[in-house]
Amino acid sequence: MMSLFSRLTGRASGNMGGKVLALALVALVLGGVGLWEGSKIHTLAGPAYASEEAAAPAAEGAAEGEAAEAEEADVWKPMPAPKLELKDYPVVPGFNSRVSVWIVAQLHLFFAAFVLGVPMYVWVIELIGVISGDKRYDKMSHEFMKVTMTGFSLTASFGGVLAFMLVTFYPDFMAYMTSIFGKVMIWYAILFFAESFFVYTYYYGWDSMQSGGSKKLHLALGLGLNLSGMALMVMSNSWASFMMAPSGIADDGSFLGSTWAAVDGHLWNPLNIHRVIANVAYGGSLTAAYSAFKMITSATKEEKAHYDWMGYTSFIIAIAGLLPLPFAGYWLTKEIYDYSQQMGITLMGGAFAWLFILQAVLIGVIFLSANYYLWCSLGRSDGSKRYTFMIQPLGVVIVIAFLMWFTPHTMVMTSKELSQIGAAHHPVLGYLGVMAAKNTAVNLLILATFCSFQIFKRSNIQAAGDSFWAKNGTTVQVALYAAAICNIIFLGIYSYFLPASVRIGLSVPQVSSTFTVLILSSIIDMLMYKSKEDLGEVRWGSMPARSQYALFILAVGFTWLMGLMGYCRSAIRQHWHVYTVFRDNSADAYTPTLPYAAGMVTVIVCIFIALILFMFWMPILASKKSAKAEGGMAAEQGS
Repeated sequence: MMSLFSRLTGRASGNMGGKVLALALVALVLGGVGLWEGSKIHTLAGPAYASEEAAAPAAEGAAEGEAAEAEEADVWKPMPAPKLELKDYPVVPGFNSRVSVWIVAQLHLFFAAFVLGVPMYVWVIELIGVISGDKRYDKMSHEFMKVTMTGFSLTASFGGVLAFMLVTFYPDFMAYMTSIFGKVMIWYAILFFAESFFVYTYYYGWDSMQSGGSKKLHLALGLGLNLSGMALMVMSNSWASFMMAPSGIADDGSFLGSTWAAVDGHLWNPLNIHRVIANVAYGGSLTAAYSAFKMITSATKEEKAHYDWMGYTSFIIAIAGLLPLPFAGYWLTKEIYDYSQQMGITLMGGAFAWLFILQAVLIGVIFLSANYYLWCSLGRSDGSKRYTFMIQPLGVVIVIAFLMWFTPHTMVMTSKELSQIGAAHHPVLGYLGVMAAKNTAVNLLILATFCSFQIFKRSNIQAAGDSFWAKNGTTVQVALYAAAICNIIFLGIYSYFLPASVRIGLSVPQVSSTFTVLILSSIIDMLMYKSKEDLGEVRWGSMPARSQYALFILAVGFTWLMGLMGYCRSAIRQHWHVYTVFRDNSADAYTPTLPYAAGMVTVIVCIFIALILFMFWMPILASKKSAKAEGGMAAEQGS
């Protein structure tokens, strides 16, 4: 195997050892849990008898009973959900179980999202380069993959630490989850090795697989990497969705025997879709931040142009994931409501409602920074002057929609303020706090962002020819936007006159209107610009530095948002390890205050950003060492 690996890559994979070691530790821990459960010995004390004669038949009966019980003991039985007490939770001096697991688990998820999202579009970009014959795409995808490599090791390392912490702090919980998902965990470990093989052969074999059949083999390795990564994600999602909406178990929590029934729970598919889209958007935002960093620090015009183009490509990928992401989130929330109204109300209208105000603020920041980058990008070409008049009205729409989105329904007020207003709801702003206004706002926000993207795409080109779409495409698009906006606003206002149970259903036609514009306008653009002419040269590398700071804000906003919503998703189980089945009776089985939760998420985000900067620094350090080595060899040859 090693000879095959060396032949494919032509390099040594030094940092692979850390990842394999982390996997071995995880396997060791899970194996230890299984051995611990299997090694429990059940003993049975028999009665005493006065004589050997009287004891003989009883001894025979006891022997038969012991044999039957021994035979029964050899047969595995489903494990019911344990009923734990405070004393059943181990205490490790110097460590808080919830805080420790919270930090490590969230860092693991951050890096996992990054290393799963980036290879998806790396493979697509490489394929575009193969089809078009443009080597720039190959170079860009290779550099994206270079940035990701350190992330794979960090993901595995945090995963290993997380497994140790879960087994140490929550051994009974891990034993219970293993009794249900043992088969899934074994396949997870196998696929982990498969992903390791694909990622290292894909990256280290890049330079040696550049033409003919070897390039096709390289694309096949990249496809294998993405498929194995996707499989790992959906497997781990089944554990998270089971904890929120358990399935495939009896009333006492014992496994009914069908692994698929436990995996395919009520929230599994919504969670899968939401995380796939989020991973792509998140990976794009982080590589955009890397490109922005490289552009700002580059010394030559050529390097600035290259990293400007890389940042633009990463940004487009992030936006492609950002636009449908709110709808995937709404679908997941709807399914949570369908499964448990109590959980849904707790999420959106109870203890966690104010976290969604913070979520709205972060999403608004993300959309504002994205639009600002698009507007700055108009300065790359002279043809964009035709559309600069649209920036101000688009900005007004985005800001108004943003303010509507994060307006709370119930204000936090003192008794004096409450008596002055006369109610818990503000007489004017209270109407903007219900979902009717928020659904309207988010759809308008998405439409405005997509419009900014469209004018940017056509800023330096114009349609040529006499086709119907070349002459009338823009008019049809304006009509589409107008019809969709009127429909969205009308449904938003009309929903105020309907019961809440009916009102929520009007979000579907609002979303349908938005998606209709997104899809049909994209198709019309393709038809309009089949024949096109350029209005000038695109000046890559001419973007102002402030536009690159918008990409930094985009990445930090995404990270903060993922941490906050990850906490919400996990915490709505409240005092349950597995919702309504396996109660959490540990010392930390309570919902922390909102400032505490927000502070914890902020600390984790700061740690992650520091690690990301380290990850960005690693390929820069490697390139400096390579350049220095090449310079030394050239000097030796010259002498």
